[in-house]
Amino acid sequence: MLLKLDENLGRSHVELFRNAGYDADRVHDQGLSGWTDSAIWKRVSDEGRFFITLDLDFADIRRYKPGSHPGILPLRTRSRSSAAVLQVLERVLKERRLESLTGCLAVADESLTRVRRPRNVADT
Repeated sequence: MLLKLDENLGRSHVELFRNAGYDADRVHDQGLSGWTDSAIWKRVSDEGRFFITLDLDFADIRRYKPGSHPGILPLRTRSRSSAAVLQVLERVLKERRLESLTGCLAVADESLTRVRRPRNVADT
């Protein structure tokens, strides 16, 4: 599965996914830091990558309707420290393979991952 991590996520976060067998890269590593959300989203969509971000603008279900993209995982963490974010990502990966979120808009925090699935797709 192809993943793209937004500019607000670090090397330790991308390494977590690579170690779990995902093809993960970061917006920062591609020289896209500072780009607008719409420009980053176009690149993510063109590459067909599942997107992971701390930017809650990407949690808008009206704009990012489930089934209209490869999948989005905005993180709603109390702290934006690298360690706190890593803890949430580790929890998500322990719960499920990200493939189960293909086409979904899922929002994860310290204790829960809320998943909005495309219509007619059963919860797995």
